[in-house]
Amino acid sequence: MATIGLIGGMSWESTAVYYRLLNEGVRARAGGLHSADVLLHSLDFAPIAEMQAEGDWAAAGVALADSARRLERAGAACLLLCTNTMHKVADQIIAATKLPFLHLADVTARAIRGTPSRRPLLLATRFTMEQAFYRDRLKAFGVEALVPQPEERDEVHRIIYEELCRGRVEAASKERYLAVVERAIRDEGADGVILGCTEIGLLVSQADFAVPVFDTTALHAAAALDYVAEVKSVAA
Repeated sequence: MATIGLIGGMSWESTAVYYRLLNEGVRARAGGLHSADVLLHSLDFAPIAEMQAEGDWAAAGVALADSARRLERAGAACLLLCTNTMHKVADQIIAATKLPFLHLADVTARAIRGTPSRRPLLLATRFTMEQAFYRDRLKAFGVEALVPQPEERDEVHRIIYEELCRGRVEAASKERYLAVVERAIRDEGADGVILGCTEIGLLVSQADFAVPVFDTTALHAAAALDYVAEVKSVAA
């Protein structure tokens, strides 16, 4: 199996979910004692979060590009960036190596295109909800991502950074997310929900909604396994 390179740690709470999903996926596909062939570079999130808050995306891109090069030197066959928000600097990462880069927004958009949903609500960090880098990528696939109202975005963002990234899963915060989605369905015609921050799947899931839910973490992990399976098939 080709080695999957993970740029993680942002936060490590969701990177741990990536690791679990990749290994569960290999076990489901191959059986027995098989597990995922993975290289992980887990960054210290605190400096990256400071760069985000300060708008110093160039410096963050340098740090993540260096991570990509380290994984390439270690023998990774492809790269996954285990965070939606940091796909803002995806171009810097892609330029840093010759490795295939599985872009999380593309993976998500293709999954949405396989359903009737075309106007899903995007729940994510403020950066991902308010800046164009992610929504424009979805739009290129014909997906018009809606975003919560300004005060709702503040709360969605706060819960991610102050709770989920710190390992806290609060019932009151889940109810708040459910209310945000319910309002968007009722008032704006949202026909799906994108869990557009890799930690959000710790809080809500498809079981909580009648509309389709697109868990970006799960979709990304599955796409990586599909990719390495295809590489293996071609090599054979």
